[in-house]
Amino acid sequence: MLAATAVAVACGHLTPALADEPPPSLGAPARLTDAAQGSPQGAPAPLYGPPGRPSVPLPGPPATPPTTREAIIERAEKWTRAKVPYAMDGYGADGYRQDCSGFVSMAWNLGRSEWTGSLAGFAERITKDELRPGDILLFHNAENPEKGSHVTLFGGWTNSSRTQYTAYEQTRPATRRQATPYAYWTNGSRFLPYRYRGLAEGRGRDIPAERAAPGAPGAERAGAVPAHPGAAVFRPGRSRPAGEGFGRRGVRPRPSARAGAAPERDRPARHR
Repeated sequence: MLAATAVAVACGHLTPALADEPPPSLGAPARLTDAAQGSPQGAPAPLYGPPGRPSVPLPGPPATPPTTREAIIERAEKWTRAKVPYAMDGYGADGYRQDCSGFVSMAWNLGRSEWTGSLAGFAERITKDELRPGDILLFHNAENPEKGSHVTLFGGWTNSSRTQYTAYEQTRPATRRQATPYAYWTNGSRFLPYRYRGLAEGRGRDIPAERAAPGAPGAERAGAVPAHPGAAVFRPGRSRPAGEGFGRRGVRPRPSARAGAAPERDRPARHR
């Protein structure tokens, strides 16, 4: 039996784990008291794994399917409840690699399993004060990616001093959610906060790409009604039918008093 001070390795990074009991959930962070050899993470790969050939970078800028914070956390919770086993060369039922970067790729709903060296290409740097659920804390050791590189999904602060947070992460033996010191157990100063560029505001599940606002980083809320165009578009001489659809955005047309009623101008004058 392993000693209580044994550690598990996630994407080459050390995280606390106890062999005789499950990891802490949302209480005080455990203590990291020992060290062990790291293990590599998988390279970028298509869903369900490389089809018999090495994965190559996709041409053009990374695709960022629009999604919401709620959907990101919902997907992370699904793996957490299922206790998906950690495996750098294993792929889950949804096709994503079962290591730390594959887990974030799944939560962000990316088109393939990325790795710590490519996740920043789908995100923008933010500050600690800007962190919100669905963002990530990422450390990629460019000099030696197999030593210490790791990524966690931010689930919210667990104290008012913001010294620890709820971390969703893929680690041995399986996906977990627990209170974690900011920014991480080791190499804390090297973990940087990022926000997914395809993030859409509002509640709900993923927003289809065809409903995303052109040119915007993400999408408008699904089903949102276009805003009133403003008085400037109604100036004399405008040939564009700016009033199209105005009935559903502004004042609705007034219905007739009764079916078959004649227009006002056709009704006979009423004399007193």
